Amino acid sequence: MNEVLSANSKLRRKTTRDGAGDRLFVLELSGDRIHSMNIDGSGREVIVTDCRLPDGIVVDVKAGHIYWTNMGSSPGANDGSIERADIDGKNRKVVVPEGGTFTPKQIHLDKTNGKLYWSDREGMRVMRANLDGSNIETLVETGRGDADRRDLTRWCVGITVDPVRRQIYWTQKGPDKGGQGRLCRAGIEIPHGETAANRSDIEVFFDRLPEPIDLELDLQHRVLYWTDRGDPPRGNTVNRASIDAKPATPEIVLTHLMEGIGIALDVPGDRMFVTDFAGSLYSAKLDGSGERNFLYAQGNLTGIAYAKL
Repeated sequence: MNEVLSANSKLRRKTTRDGAGDRLFVLELSGDRIHSMNIDGSGREVIVTDCRLPDGIVVDVKAGHIYWTNMGSSPGANDGSIERADIDGKNRKVVVPEGGTFTPKQIHLDKTNGKLYWSDREGMRVMRANLDGSNIETLVETGRGDADRRDLTRWCVGITVDPVRRQIYWTQKGPDKGGQGRLCRAGIEIPHGETAANRSDIEVFFDRLPEPIDLELDLQHRVLYWTDRGDPPRGNTVNRASIDAKPATPEIVLTHLMEGIGIALDVPGDRMFVTDFAGSLYSAKLDGSGERNFLYAQGNLTGIAYAKL
């Protein structure tokens, strides 16, 4: 235990020197690796290797942990998993074993209630578990079986949680660049007497989107952000919308991404960080101004998390 604390303390001291404690954690799908770096791309380290198609990542700063999803050996294999490690990548542990989820994508940490939420793409589910992987639950089920799995409008990808209204938000991406994507929301708990497959409280927040992927919620301003990897002009973008006063159409705040995937917000710092599948890392203000592509050609990048250590 002393060795673990010492390693984490060294990382915290290093990030404080290099970037005032601000750190990005980035998943490289093509290399099956997790990178840690300062917010300008400097001080980069590979902290985890030999992942299995990593896609979503979150940071539990207080506990000194990262959690990430592995999609598995190949799409359709039903061998996805979720792992945890210390912030420096040591003490790696399987939380949800292979097959406990089909193809887990973006993951969300509800630290207050001790829960992990994630979307399961080919599993066609929105799921939840305790931080130790126990008590796995299916909250939404959009389909079941191989026939349904061939319908990409059922595939769940992005996930976030509104703890104020006790709602979950998720994306169903649809066919590649197909203009059939949806952004949905429902209560955190399944209504009494209903099931994940027939719950009556699901609302389609936006539909006919190019191909929505990951979500992030600015709780301070009650604004939802998401990436879209579909075709321009509405795709290859970052979008946002108020969740309390829904606009007729989302506001596009970033454009010209190369298949945008991951997004992380630093609301107090008025900035966002975005990855795309072509290997670029971007930063910008929350309104999209001041955009900067500070790394490029870094492999196929997926999830990203921001943390102040």
